[in-house]
Amino acid sequence: MVNVDDFEDVVAEDEFEGKPTAYAEIKMGGGWYITISMEKSERFGNEYVEIAKMRSDKKRSRFNLSPKQVRNLGETLIKFADDNNLDEWEAEKSE
Repeated sequence: MVNVDDFEDVVAEDEFEGKPTAYAEIKMGGGWYITISMEKSERFGNEYVEIAKMRSDKKRSRFNLSPKQVRNLGETLIKFADDNNLDEWEAEKSE
């Protein structure tokens, strides 16, 4: 089950070409975070969603995703969690 305190939805004050930069952060544990942000490629001129694993304000690994595929990824993650009873796994782990 998702703990609301572990999720922080932030829209950064920084702007890129007049648009606010979208940003969300999920606290994991041990100082690790998963960040989700909308980025723009200066080289190719297109936007993408970056999902990164961070610790000590350093990106340790990252994954770039087309904005068209973000909803599909989210729905697939939810389906995976439901199919594998991950809510029950989390409840058992916390007991």
